[in-house]
Amino acid sequence: MRGKINWRTTRRVRVALSAAVVACAVTAVLPTAASADPAGATVDAGSSVERISVAADGTQGDDNSSGASITPDGRHVVFASSARNLTPDETTGGDKVFVRDQGTGQTQRMGHLTPLEPPVISGDGKYIAYPVQWMTGDRIRHYQVSTGRTITGNCSLFTCNQPSLSTDGRYTAHNSISYRQQTYGQRVQVEDSQTGTMATVATFDHTVQSRPFISGDGRYVAYQNGKTKDVFVWDRTDGSTSAPLEGPAKEATLVHLSDDGSKVVYLSGSDTYVHDVSTGTAQLVPNAKGVAIDPTGRHLLYAPNGTSGPSLVLRDLQTGADETVSDQPATAGPDAVSADGRDVTFHSTADDIVPGDTNGKSDVFVRHFS
Repeated sequence: MRGKINWRTTRRVRVALSAAVVACAVTAVLPTAASADPAGATVDAGSSVERISVAADGTQGDDNSSGASITPDGRHVVFASSARNLTPDETTGGDKVFVRDQGTGQTQRMGHLTPLEPPVISGDGKYIAYPVQWMTGDRIRHYQVSTGRTITGNCSLFTCNQPSLSTDGRYTAHNSISYRQQTYGQRVQVEDSQTGTMATVATFDHTVQSRPFISGDGRYVAYQNGKTKDVFVWDRTDGSTSAPLEGPAKEATLVHLSDDGSKVVYLSGSDTYVHDVSTGTAQLVPNAKGVAIDPTGRHLLYAPNGTSGPSLVLRDLQTGADETVSDQPATAGPDAVSADGRDVTFHSTADDIVPGDTNGKSDVFVRHFS
């Protein structure tokens, strides 16, 4: 896998995310929703871009880096990389997971196993998790950042993947999938690391993945039925599950749940919807592919549909103002935006985003807004 990060090459079974959404009520589209036309996007004069996939002394990576997530305070960025020169203890190559501490400027390798999916980090920056191949199936590997201590996540069925962590790392939402005839299907589950208990959120008789996200306090889990293309929200306080968020007439694909549990982002057709859990209404962002929402639920990172204009745009959902994150080809994932939209992490192969980019590889960057 050296030289090109491919999250599925080592998986036993490859499955593509389709999607679905569900929460508290049938979605209502706001009639005043602003257009997602990137022509109105501006570049904040006070913004700056920093390359993250570098060694402590600033040396650029000698291979590809991607799959980044950022903590709400913007201090820690976790990513995967095939580079061999980011830390003194990584010289063998192959995909590994790294954490960049923006406060100290240090890059730390987390474990020696190959991630099967992009890594995730807890909101407090103290824990990371990612699935790895384990014996005959996949398991979720947890790491404590300060000590490097590892824990292999529990898994009630055949394979576990797609972890999402609560702010303190106590709760992990994940898929638990079995391909065996007797137990074929999947469960959406939440593991409590303090008590060692496992709560089952949903059970499906298929293996089209559910892509769960957990809120920072561990109360809400948003997930999808990938086969029926419905999106739901589960509430830990009473064990209740919403009706499909998109309503009975639409198909939907889950994108993200805000850290405070207030907003669920999903795709339907060529449009993005931001569902308000408390009111049951949704804000339409037309002709755009939602990518992530900031922890407060106010700022949406999206990729405009079409071939012209910026590749990533950050929208203030209250004011409708757009700011360009990258006008070069770039990719981001969930948990790419810090609180209040101050920082956005992404990866790109473009060599003119920051000065001195001469490695010809995919690098991880952070756009800082003033």
